[in-house]
Amino acid sequence: MAAKALKDLKNLPVSERNIDYKTKLLVGKMNGTAEDKPPQNSVPFDHNHPKGDEIEKPEAERVIVEIEYIESKDLNNVTQVDAVLKSLVTELDSKDWVLVCDALNTIRRLSIFHKEEMLHMLEKVILFIVKSLKNPRSAVSKTACMTSADIFSSYNDHTIDQLDLLLTQLLLKSSQDKRFVCEAAEKALVAMTAHVSPALLLPKLQPFLKNRNPRIRAKASTCFSRCVPRLGIEGIREYGIEKLVQAASSQLSDQLPESREAARAVLLELQTVYKKTTNVEPKEEHPEPVTWQIFCQSNLSPLSAQAVIRVTNVAGVAREGLVAGS
Repeated sequence: MAAKALKDLKNLPVSERNIDYKTKLLVGKMNGTAEDKPPQNSVPFDHNHPKGDEIEKPEAERVIVEIEYIESKDLNNVTQVDAVLKSLVTELDSKDWVLVCDALNTIRRLSIFHKEEMLHMLEKVILFIVKSLKNPRSAVSKTACMTSADIFSSYNDHTIDQLDLLLTQLLLKSSQDKRFVCEAAEKALVAMTAHVSPALLLPKLQPFLKNRNPRIRAKASTCFSRCVPRLGIEGIREYGIEKLVQAASSQLSDQLPESREAARAVLLELQTVYKKTTNVEPKEEHPEPVTWQIFCQSNLSPLSAQAVIRVTNVAGVAREGLVAGS
């Protein structure tokens, strides 16, 4: 296989063999962890040359490309904003992955320092971010995840129209095995749940609670559990506590513990809200108090109701024990 690869490389035109790394050399070192390196034997071995293994390798092919993963607080302002905006789409659509990473970092700077100026092209920018999230090169996808986090932080609900595609890719990336990409995607999801209105975000998340991939269900459940408390008591009542209980109960028997734990957190929050907002004292027209147990039995299947009641009762007893012990 190695011999075949060398043969294929040898048959390539010189321009095709060298252009990738020469482009990266012109961009220069961007700092951070090296993600993509040229092969140590970039120049094909020439069997006809008496000293083929001593051929000097071009300097450009010995460059190690390093991508800088800059924290949001360390990003610098952008000068000549108009000129940068004009060239941004071209750079995002480039075949040079280093240039794409640089353009993604430019988006981050613009979203922080000049978000009004970039607002008119936000839809197009998000589509390019989605494209970069799909990129098989890890450095590009991680930078796209970091860009997503800054976009959510700056534009909040302005992202909602393009959120479906962005959310799908972030859930996929947060569920993969490459840890450094996974962590960046999770941070983007945290930014999303912190800055996008929960009433708008919850309907987008709910379909993913039934996804075939258990990892995606788990990440979606975690996002769901972060959104519900942000609704507040009135928001939960307006959204429909019944719908939220039904969605959370479906995760109690999920394959992964991450999903089950998120479901328990949501149900405990909903139980607390229910007790605060519902009069459980008996009235003439309702001789029997509308307890949490009756509410669950009225809105869930028997098995689901039993599971929810058991989980919330156990947690309630545990909390009472902690209070008594203190």
